[in-house]
Amino acid sequence: MSENRISATAFADTKPHYNLLDGLRGVAALTVVCFHLFEVYATSHLDQKINHGYLAVDFFFILSGFVVGYAYDDRWKTMTIKDFIKRRLIRLHPMVVIGAIIGAGIFYFQGCAAWDVSKVSVPMLFVATLINACLIPATPGFEIRGVGEMFPLNGPSWSLFYEYIGTFLYAFIFRKLPTKVLSIVVLLAGCGLAAFAIWGPYGDICVGFSLTGENVIGGSLRLLFSFPAGLLLSRVFKPVPVKGAFWIGSLAIVILSAVPRIGGSENLWMNGLYDTICCVVIFPSLVYLGASGKTTDKLTTRLCKFLGDISYPIYMVHYPFIYWYYAWVKNENLTFEQSFPGAFSLVIGSVVLAYVCLKLYNEPVRKFLINRFLRTQK
Repeated sequence: MSENRISATAFADTKPHYNLLDGLRGVAALTVVCFHLFEVYATSHLDQKINHGYLAVDFFFILSGFVVGYAYDDRWKTMTIKDFIKRRLIRLHPMVVIGAIIGAGIFYFQGCAAWDVSKVSVPMLFVATLINACLIPATPGFEIRGVGEMFPLNGPSWSLFYEYIGTFLYAFIFRKLPTKVLSIVVLLAGCGLAAFAIWGPYGDICVGFSLTGENVIGGSLRLLFSFPAGLLLSRVFKPVPVKGAFWIGSLAIVILSAVPRIGGSENLWMNGLYDTICCVVIFPSLVYLGASGKTTDKLTTRLCKFLGDISYPIYMVHYPFIYWYYAWVKNENLTFEQSFPGAFSLVIGSVVLAYVCLKLYNEPVRKFLINRFLRTQK
């Protein structure tokens, strides 16, 4: 763990961050951007490029559980539940708000045959923006895009909805569980996740973004395994010597995300088994690897810090532009080769926008909130 450079994600905490884990989070966030880009050309989950990019969310949940356990498990003698929730809100919610605002700001420029946004009135858009900013899932009557998303202005907000559930479960339940009991919770949740992935309706766990029954069950299982698994890992973690952990972990994340669909439509269980192995075995191992490793050169240290700084912002600001890209490609009937300049610009633009939002919005807002609501706390 590098103690010389503290990530911008550390404002609300007093312990040094695992700089290398921050870097891996950034790599995973970039795979999500690429996964969403290629959704434009997919006809189903079967032919999606960067096919397993959705698994980055499970990696995020495991990381979150690990970091929360590391940062807060030993503070409960002096910290109240209210203080903990305030810290998590300050850490997470500013980007939820700006993501909703960006989504609303370009909403009327995203029209295509898949959705007719011209029929959405300004008051309806205002209400949709408000509930997205408050992280309230949109019911069918308020789902203004018409594609069934919980957060139609900024789709990835759904995982923050579950992240908040994990926050409350940790504060009221998980932190109090003995390690053996927590292990049983992780085991049972892992079995449930495996059953959903292997024998469920889709043969994958690319679910959670909608209020349909399958999405609610699948999204809940993704959280209920991954977050406690990360928490359990933080309790039993003992670093092992490892060299090149960042590069090994980064390469693994990219390869696991890019693996094509396994088994096709005739053998959905095969892909479900792959998802299960990634979530239950490989991702916890990568977190363990990343927490054990150290950044030993300036290049890797700076890269990890940069990737860690933009990881959450890029996740929360890129998707409104995916809608825009989708509309452009569909309206013009473009191939990927024809639209590559736009795709490349979207990725680079998302990185730039994430950094701008980090420096000009997220950091100042969080510093203000810390001074306003946590100034009396150490």
